[in-house]
Amino acid sequence: MTAAARSSGIPWPPLIYIAAIVGAVALGLLFPLPWIAGPLSDILFAVGGLAILAVVALWVTAVRTMARAKTTLNPTGEPSHLVTNGPFAVTRNPLYLANTLLMIGVGLVSGIAWFILLAFIAAFATQKLAIEFEEKMLSTKFGKKYKDYAKRVRRWI
Repeated sequence: MTAAARSSGIPWPPLIYIAAIVGAVALGLLFPLPWIAGPLSDILFAVGGLAILAVVALWVTAVRTMARAKTTLNPTGEPSHLVTNGPFAVTRNPLYLANTLLMIGVGLVSGIAWFILLAFIAAFATQKLAIEFEEKMLSTKFGKKYKDYAKRVRRWI
């Protein structure tokens, strides 16, 4: 039985980030946290906007790289190829990194600090529920090639 067949089949990463976004909005409405005012607020807004633009570029590049390699985009699917180029040469998880940066960017633009706090919780949950499982599957499937890649490229950044 393959590692993918042993998985729960639940696409944890998108569910985790959707739950974190819903939670951030709800908490922002029910229990708003103080936010920075004045000129620093404008700087944070600009940084958040740049982060969101970077997320779009990272997402498009990562998806195109995976499509060119003809491997699955499904987080519970079993990859047919080990992708190590493009954004995967900088981070082993560019799509999950993009999801996290998106939440941080939205938090900076909207001034809802809950987005930033829940982004880190979502990243931790994604690592525990998805990334560690994926790493075991990749190690089993690709062996030394994956282990060498994992030594060269960090999990996040």
